[in-house]
Amino acid sequence: MQEALKEAKKGWHDGEIPVGALSIGQSNEILSRDHNRCISLNDPTAHAEILVIRQAAKLLENYRLNGLSIVVTIEPCPMCMGAIINARLDMLVFGAFDPKSGASGSICNLSDDVRLNHRLKVIHGIMEKECRELMQEFFRERR
Repeated sequence: MQEALKEAKKGWHDGEIPVGALSIGQSNEILSRDHNRCISLNDPTAHAEILVIRQAAKLLENYRLNGLSIVVTIEPCPMCMGAIINARLDMLVFGAFDPKSGASGSICNLSDDVRLNHRLKVIHGIMEKECRELMQEFFRERR
């Protein structure tokens, strides 16, 4: 999670909402890392999670990412949870819940929806305080 926080801080420095993400391989190696780039890329889908999924898929030359995990500073939104599920990631690890748009327990729980064809293990609360405070500090500064 420390590496994901470093990515989130890079995003903040670039004027983006500070969310960082990593994809982790089966041997616990970091395969890809990124932060939100919606503003810099003029792309509403350029969330950190989407970018690391794209990078990992390209690296592995496979659209299925079975056996991989994703680590994110903040609970993924519905778009990102959809991508995580469609990529068939095995595990999601995130720091802080997002009560306004989180899709793994806050506004909905796509990660455990029996109507979907894939479920994944979810671990939350890793470095929760640091992840939450980074986001709160960013928005305090912006107001």
